[in-house]
Parts: sequence; structure tokens; C-alpha cells
Amino acid sequence: MGGLFGVVSKHDCVMDLYFGTDYHSHLGTSRGGMAVWTGKSFTRFIHNIENIQFRSKFEMDLSAMSGNMGIGCISDYEAQPLTVRSHLGNYAITTVGRINNIDKIVEDCFRKNLIHFLEMSEGEINPTEVVSALIDQEDSFKDGILRAQETIDGSCTMLVLSSKGIYAARDFYGRTPLIVGKKDGAFCVTFESCALTNLGYKTVYELGPGEIILLTPDGIEQISPPRDKMKICAFLWVYFGYPSSAYEGINVEIMRNINGSILARNDKVDVDYVCGIPDSGIAHAIGYSNEAKIPYARPFVKYTPTWSRSFMPQTREVRQKIAKMKLMPITDLIEGKRLLFCDDSIVRGTQMSETAQLLYSYNAKEVHIRSACPPLIFNCKYLNFSRMRTELDLAARRAIKKLQGNDSIDLDKYCDHNCEEYKHMVDHIAKQLGFSSLKYQALPDMLDAIGLPHENLCTYCWNGKS
Repeated sequence: MGGLFGVVSKHDCVMDLYFGTDYHSHLGTSRGGMAVWTGKSFTRFIHNIENIQFRSKFEMDLSAMSGNMGIGCISDYEAQPLTVRSHLGNYAITTVGRINNIDKIVEDCFRKNLIHFLEMSEGEINPTEVVSALIDQEDSFKDGILRAQETIDGSCTMLVLSSKGIYAARDFYGRTPLIVGKKDGAFCVTFESCALTNLGYKTVYELGPGEIILLTPDGIEQISPPRDKMKICAFLWVYFGYPSSAYEGINVEIMRNINGSILARNDKVDVDYVCGIPDSGIAHAIGYSNEAKIPYARPFVKYTPTWSRSFMPQTREVRQKIAKMKLMPITDLIEGKRLLFCDDSIVRGTQMSETAQLLYSYNAKEVHIRSACPPLIFNCKYLNFSRMRTELDLAARRAIKKLQGNDSIDLDKYCDHNCEEYKHMVDHIAKQLGFSSLKYQALPDMLDAIGLPHENLCTYCWNGKS
């Protein structure tokens, strides 16, 4: 997905920018970048962080950076922030989201005699550069950002750093959060609210859908008001978000505890231990354990010092290798035990299947799996949850295809936990992946655990409805 962070201060902002950006490292593992306005120009560094932590990669750059305004990002794909010189002046820009109609936008730019875009690897164009091209077609940053918001099919939250301050714009439907923090002499803007506390900031404002503000060391100026309709990503609470973060006033860890509790309330299974798949499954499991009055245990511990999240690599072999290497078994808590594992979701199912088989190899008696969200049936078209080549990579879609035997499928029945087709799909997945039993959280219950009005939450990956 990616994350972003910006600072405007009456003093040097580099250390706050450095640590604030680093607090988004769980959201992307491809590129990291920072850009600082020196008062005359930009100092910018971008590095590949696929095999090294953000802090380690950028530590040597800090002595070469100084300024009172800056933006940074952790990206799961493209190099950012970009620095741009246009009729609007010099600015730096970073974005989070996904542009589904990028080819059409590029062709429209060519027809208007915008000369070229720089290609990335495999001939692709940097989406953030496309956003800057849309902005530069207007006579002000406000109008340019509005053009980008209205043109993009998908989502785009952005920070634009100019000599005046940071223009912060939440995407059109508010699918991702954007939060303003304040401390003496400085303001910051962040995707993750967890970045605020240890840097001394307190939350003072959360942008609404499509809202644009200008952040300066002296305060917040609203440039364009929020829109009426919000569709924030529900998966932020289930998986993406860091436990200490909150969006729309709802804390991630508390939501996961409630969600696990609801899972247990609607479940009947006799097991020895409730366990969580590290890391995001743990809070769901604690909620389940507390509600079910079944002891919580850790038959696996995650070796975190060197292993990154395993869903990011695109090849199956690498994903499988990382998944195996980073989870270390505690055999005394496995042998002869009936275990129930909570995880945030089941995507491809390959890693979960191999985890179950590994548990059996250590003589687990039973392995029951509980997913904290419904079956993933559609690829996300808004936030780049993953870059799967086909929806048949999803465990649920493979099961549906196997059960249906053709492409003319009424997917609505498989999205409804009350339908027989749904139950057959779940049974098939459990059998194929080798689980003693499998149960998914029902969509209404998951949304209740979040606590926002259901109509304000995006549920596309579960039911195809945005």
C-alpha cells in the first residue's frame, strides 16, 4: 500500500521527518524517500529498502539534510517523493493509492502536448508523476489537486510540498486516512496516527474525504472542504493498520480484540489453545481467547530482526521460504494439542496451508483456522493490497471455480455467509488447505467490530461493492 508523513516546523524538521516516515515501514517494503525544502531548493534522497530497514538506509543522509518543511514516504512500488519544476513553482510530491485509468490519463496528456513521462522498470510510468502532470494543468495547487481527485479512477491521497507549506489532500472517498498532529512550533500530517505520540505530537485534526488543507508552521488552512461520502478501507483495521493507530477515532488494537470476541461468540469448537498468527492475527486471537475462556498460547514465535512481511514477494517460492523461516515453532505447545489459530485473512492460502502442515509434522492433534475477515473474493482496485496477476490466485476464487466448473458465476451467493454456496466454498477451502476446520468472520460482524456506519466502509474485496 504505502504510507506518507510530512512536517512543517519553525525549527529544523529532519529528525521528526526521519522517524515519522519510518513509523510507516509496515505499509511498504520497496522504496523509501524524503524531501526537505531548504528555503531555496529541495534536498531529496530515495533508496531501495527491500532488504534493509528504512532507518539504516537513510541514517547516513541525515547530515546532508536541513530545513523546516519536509515530506517522506514508504512505498510498496514506485520511487517517491518526486521533485518537480513547473509553472506553479518548485514542489515535491508523494502519493498513496492506485490509479486504474493511468493509461487513459497519459494519452490525454499526450494529446495536450505534454511531451513525455519517464519510464520505470518494465516500461511502466510512475503514478506519482502522472498525478503531478494533472496538477500542473491548472493555475493553482488547489485546482490542480481537485483535477487529480476528480480524474483518477481508484484513489490518491497526496502530500505536495511547496515553498509555502504542505498541501495535504485525502483521496476522493477517504479510502485512506490523513491525520494532523501538533506540538509547540510544529505541525505534522500522517497516514498512521501511531507516528505522533513518541514524537511529541497530539492529534488535532483528521481530514475528511477529498479535503485539501495547507499546513504551515503557523497553522492549518482549509483549501477545499470535505466531501459528503466516505468509503474508508475496512481492511485498515483488520490487517494493514498498526495496533496503536486509530482512524476516524477507532483504535486498531481495540477493533481487533472486539472482532476476535465476536468470532468466538459465534463459534463452537473444543480446543486446548487459542493462538494468533504473528503479527496481525494476535489481537484477534486475544479477543477470541478472552471471550471463549480458552487459554491463549504461542506455538509459534516470529523472528522479526531480519524477516520482512512474507506476502510482498511475488514468486511463490520466495513467499513460502520466508513464511517458513520467520515462524519458529515451540514444540512443547504443539505436540498432542488441539490448536485454534486466528489470522487477519486468508489470501492465497499457501502459507496458511504450509503452516498447518508444519504443525501436523510436530504432532499437533488438530489445527483449526479462524479468519478475522470474510473470504477475499475480489482483488482490491483501490489500494494495491497485493499485485496478484489474477483473482484465481485468491483461495476463495480457486474454490469457486472448482465448485462451479465455469466462468459464469453468481458471486453474490459466495459473498453471503447465509447461502449454501458460501458454506460449500468454505468447506472446500478447508479440505484443500488441510485444516481440521475453517471459519470466516461474517461481514456484518466485522463491520460492527469497527463501529462506523457500514455505508462509510469500503468492502470491495469481500463483496465487490465499493
